[in-house]
This record gives sequence, structure tokens and C-alpha cells, in this order.
Amino acid sequence: MSRTHPYQPVLLRILHGTIALLVIAALISGFWIYNTYDKRWGSLPLPTLADIQGIHGTIALIFLLFLPVFALYSFHIGYRRLVQGQSLRQLKEVGKPIWWISLQRLVNTLMLVAATFAVITGRMMKEEWLPAGQINHQWYLGHLAAWLIMLISLALHLLMGAKVGGIPLLTSMVSWRVQSNDIPTAWFQSLKFKHSTVILQILEVVVIGGIIAAFLLPALAS
Repeated sequence: MSRTHPYQPVLLRILHGTIALLVIAALISGFWIYNTYDKRWGSLPLPTLADIQGIHGTIALIFLLFLPVFALYSFHIGYRRLVQGQSLRQLKEVGKPIWWISLQRLVNTLMLVAATFAVITGRMMKEEWLPAGQINHQWYLGHLAAWLIMLISLALHLLMGAKVGGIPLLTSMVSWRVQSNDIPTAWFQSLKFKHSTVILQILEVVVIGGIIAAFLLPALAS
């Protein structure tokens, strides 16, 4: 596969970089909470942080605020990086370049769905559960599952990026290089209002609907 130096749009780098940092921070702080109050599947000798739940909650809230923006970008501008109508057929061509590209699109899509699952389950948790030793609530167990799926998805996302585009693709996402025509007025020129495939329409409903639910469900539950 080509190892040329690709160029990533500035808007993508801003959104992707912000989401990436928030995901990593949420994964680390989420594990720290588990390591502090749960530990049933193993633990690490980490220091105890009294306000680790507050730290994780702040990161999660910022992530929730950025997620709909990133999701809308992904579905309406960066849709070519998500599952396509022909992706299932292309996944049968094992080992070929298109197979790796289709697998990368599948992983990208999985990350969006996993992030949605994570914000829903996280928002439905109560801060007092874990300090009280209540570690078997369904929402908490669901949030642990979401954490694990996000961790696996992130690892696969990096692995697929390295396989499809190599180090040049990975470094292009954090590059400071800006082309003269990559200005705010041109950022939305590739905006696509109507999806070309039903699968993207369904996925957008699931993801955006899930994010809206994450905002509303805690209020409704109370």
C-alpha cells in the first residue's frame, strides 16, 4: 500500500485530535475508578485519587458535548471513512487492500457506536454506587463493557491506520501542515446532507439518537 504523505483537512484534525485526547483521558480515568472501587478482574498499584470520579465525570461531560459535533462531521463530511454499502462484500476479499480498507471503516464505525454506548451507560450511573460497594448495577457493568469495547476499538483503529496508510497516515493526523485552500470557508464544501446508503442513515439515527438519549435519560430517570 502507498506510504506517501497524505493530507488531512484541518477541521478533521481538530475534531479527531480533541476526541482522541478525550477518549484516552476517559479510558485512563475510567480504569482508575475501577482500580479504586472494584478490582474484581485484577488491578494495578495506582495511588488513590479522592476525586477520581469527579475528574472522570468532567472528562466525560466534555466528551459528550464534543461527540455530536464529531458524529455529524463523520456522517456528513467524513462518511467515506465509515462502513459503506459494499463493505460486507469487500470483507470477503480477505488479504486484499480493499479488505483492509473495509475493515478500517468497520472499526471507525464501531468506535462511534461504542462511544455512544459509553455516554449512555455513563450518564445513567450514580456517583454514590461505587464508594458504597454497589458494583453490580447493570448500568455500571454496561459502562465497563463500553470501556472495554472502546479500548479494543482504539487499538484496532491505530492498527488499521498503520496497516492501511502506515506511519505517514498516523502522523498526518497530528501534522501542523496547512494547505492554502484549507480555510474555514472551505471546510464544509464536501458536506453531504443525504446519505448514499441506507446503512449510514440507520447508523446515524442510532448514534445521534443515542447521544440525545444520553442528554435526556438522566433527567427522565430522576
